[in-house]
Amino acid sequence: MANFSLKGKTALVTGASYGIGFAIATALHEAGATIVFNDIKPDLVDAGIAAYREKGVRAHGYVCDVTDENAVNHLIRVIEQEVGVVDILVNNAGIIKRIPMVEMSAAEFRQVIDVDLNAPFIVAKAVIPGMIKKGGGKIINICSMMSELGRETVSAYAAAKGGLKMLTRNIASEYGEYNIQCNGIGPGYIATPQTAPLRAEGHPFNAFIMSKTPAARWGTPEDLSGPAVFLASEASDFVNGHILYVDGGILAYLGKAPK
Repeated sequence: MANFSLKGKTALVTGASYGIGFAIATALHEAGATIVFNDIKPDLVDAGIAAYREKGVRAHGYVCDVTDENAVNHLIRVIEQEVGVVDILVNNAGIIKRIPMVEMSAAEFRQVIDVDLNAPFIVAKAVIPGMIKKGGGKIINICSMMSELGRETVSAYAAAKGGLKMLTRNIASEYGEYNIQCNGIGPGYIATPQTAPLRAEGHPFNAFIMSKTPAARWGTPEDLSGPAVFLASEASDFVNGHILYVDGGILAYLGKAPK
């Protein structure tokens, strides 16, 4: 269908040298978009460019700390000059610190909030004026099941992702009249190199996730590709302020009753 095409669009995916961001950016490219990404270190950007090249993707990579407002504003100006106005923004960059709340310092809490909540605000704020001038745009925030649920040791992450859910809804509310749609994707537990130790056979956390997921498997980064293309395309022009959870059914499932 033509309305899923991203041909002629410029997509910025933050923190997309690898993992979920890389999979989403690759999917947007396959739908026709020109891909721009950033990472915080030059070696990560170089590795990302090489990985995209292996996939046949000519991606434009830049070094930028998305928590630095001046750096982000400069990045967007450079992208507009060298590539084009950002039509699609995917706020993917994020961190997590698994520390019990009473052991977590305020500085550690602020760092997670800064990357996972303040940065999406900063980057969205930087691209919205260009979207307004161009007549519309798409913003996709990578939320989490922790936008809805709590769990031990992730107080800062859950607070940030819960805030990101509400930032998503507020951007939709404030800029919907300019034909800007802002939605979120909430991944479930995804099989990435970072989660490999948890997925080892016999690991109790792996068994826990299997028991809580009706799909009875971990998700893959590619499971997020279709939802991302949908939310980036004209197919979702009347979808705004929505969080699409791609979690294999975890949020719908109470769990098995004990025998």
